[in-house]
Amino acid sequence: MIVIVSGLPRSGTSLMMQMLQAGGMPLLTDALRPADADNLNGYWEYEPVKHLQQDNSWIPKAEGQAVKVISALLPYLPPQHTYRIIFMQRPLQEVLASQTAMLERRGKQGDKADDKTLGPIFAQHLDRTEHWLATQKHMTVLPVNYHETITNPEETAARVAQFLDLPLAVDAMAHAVDPRLHRQRGV
Repeated sequence: MIVIVSGLPRSGTSLMMQMLQAGGMPLLTDALRPADADNLNGYWEYEPVKHLQQDNSWIPKAEGQAVKVISALLPYLPPQHTYRIIFMQRPLQEVLASQTAMLERRGKQGDKADDKTLGPIFAQHLDRTEHWLATQKHMTVLPVNYHETITNPEETAARVAQFLDLPLAVDAMAHAVDPRLHRQRGV
């Protein structure tokens, strides 16, 4: 089994990776993208994931571990493996606000017009992804609400541990959640 933490960018995937690590789950990460003002506790990424469409030869290395894969790349996971996918869900307004703030901090001008364009595109992508995931026999999905994770981390941690059927340290997972990091909210 390979554990995949997925969702849109800025949807809470790094938070979930942090929770899994605190709970004792081995992670496939490389620390190439360091923590910054947008993800104070790090990004928890593995660089080869970004090239999954062209090269999935690293997938066997992920067996027994959790790895972060954005939702757009899920269809490129090879079907000969079994995946448990923790799919982070966050309101689109917050995802867009977080992305805009990140781009502005990096000197790339965010634009509200982009939000008007991206919102429907992201919504359509999520709808297609949800329908596609429901047809995949080698994938099991646990939707995880970002807000519920922030407000009730104990319940989310318990649900994740039960879904993965692993003896994770649920209390440690819950304590890894810092509500102060929920800075970008929808308007």
